[in-house]
Amino acid sequence: MKSFGVALVFLSAVLTVSAQTGTNAAPRAMSLADCIQQALSHNLDVQIERYNPQISLYNLNAAYGGYDPTLNLSGQHLYNESGVDSQNGLSLPGSVSDENTFSSSLNGLTPWAMSYTLSANVSETYGTSYSVKTNILVSPFDNSGGSIGASLTQPLLKNFWIDSTRLTIRVAKNRLQYSEQGLRGQIITSVTAVEDAYDELIYAQENVKVEQEALGLAQTLLNDDNQRVQIKVVAERGGTIEQDEAQVASSQANLIAAQNTLSVDENTLKSLLTDNYSQWHDTDIQPTATLAAPLQSFNLQDSWNKGLNGRPDLKQAQANVEQQGIELKFYRNQLFPQLDLIGTVGYNGAAREFSGTFNQFGEGDRPFYSYGAQLSIPLSNTGPRNQYKTAKATREQLVLQLKQLEQNIMVEIDNAVKLAQSRYESVEATRSARIYAEAALNAEQEKYKVGKSTTFTVLQLQNNLTAARSNEIRALADYNEALANLADQEGSTLERNGISLEAK
Repeated sequence: MKSFGVALVFLSAVLTVSAQTGTNAAPRAMSLADCIQQALSHNLDVQIERYNPQISLYNLNAAYGGYDPTLNLSGQHLYNESGVDSQNGLSLPGSVSDENTFSSSLNGLTPWAMSYTLSANVSETYGTSYSVKTNILVSPFDNSGGSIGASLTQPLLKNFWIDSTRLTIRVAKNRLQYSEQGLRGQIITSVTAVEDAYDELIYAQENVKVEQEALGLAQTLLNDDNQRVQIKVVAERGGTIEQDEAQVASSQANLIAAQNTLSVDENTLKSLLTDNYSQWHDTDIQPTATLAAPLQSFNLQDSWNKGLNGRPDLKQAQANVEQQGIELKFYRNQLFPQLDLIGTVGYNGAAREFSGTFNQFGEGDRPFYSYGAQLSIPLSNTGPRNQYKTAKATREQLVLQLKQLEQNIMVEIDNAVKLAQSRYESVEATRSARIYAEAALNAEQEKYKVGKSTTFTVLQLQNNLTAARSNEIRALADYNEALANLADQEGSTLERNGISLEAK
């Protein structure tokens, strides 16, 4: 009957706390892998970052538009009538002509910087005219002419190695790689955050159990002391009951705080898993895993190799150096004079009608061509020279920043390895402290039963045990989070969780 009364009081306290913290939610068992999978699909940070590679790919495709040929078509009708001419009292008509002109061209740029223009034009002129000198009306005229041909311009110095179009394409490719590493880095960050939140949720749940056990111990001691007072085992209260009641109240407050922490930690995890929090608000996530301390070997050199080869931020810094190298090559090419080979080739045609002109194009018996070179030398070249110097200095700066980042990564990994090792040792130490605290409390409770100890000492040992239990699960959570942090610093989080990324 006594134990039933203790359990009833304890249950009442827990129900009160549950009502206050609003834990009337539908339970949902989830493993860490379930949480990570959910986050990869619905985490808002990941979804936002996922657009950057798409945008970069669109920019790259747009850059290739520099090679798109342009088709130009035009047609025009021209009417021309000269003024009236008077001679010997007679008014003589002037000339009257109509002209129809059609032209087309296709121009563009090749990947080796050669520009081309393919053109075709035909015209037909017809009308009448009067010769003033001979006072003779010239018979109506009608003739057609035109040409088809190609014009080519090939740079040999400036814009030969790299021109603005190739610069834009190569930079766009570089930015695509940069954005892909940015997405990879965001996924690593989000997965690490999920791991930490998952461990914190387990810790919070276990800590609630610890505080519940502490409340149970305090309530049991209060009940026992009340019974001892009633049977006169304790002659005078002497503040014993008050100490017990104070401990119960303190334990209830600690339990309320622990359950509030549990609620906050659960919301933190939910916010990482969904893009619609309202749908998850009434879900009570129940981790299927337990906190453990798996022994892991630490190899600093191996961790350094992983970090210097796998960190997304380092790959982004390398991409920045590569981009600046591309720009440096372009500005260096701009220092050269403009020397271009130029040439034209085609066929002329002339006849009374359009059809005759087109037939002559096909016969190809009236060719024309030209070739040559043109040289343009800027006398000062101030702009390109300073742009080249700026690009060169910027690249040297980026190289130093890359070196600095590599050094920082090595320090961060070194600290992460030491932290993980320290946290593992803390797990063993806190486990031993908890075992000793349990033994000490059990021994003191036996002494208390025979009157050889005081309530104050028992309460103190109860508090020590509660702290030791809390410290043990805290150490377990810290160790698991330290492992996640080490993987984050190495850039190996995805491999650690069996996640592979495929570019599409």
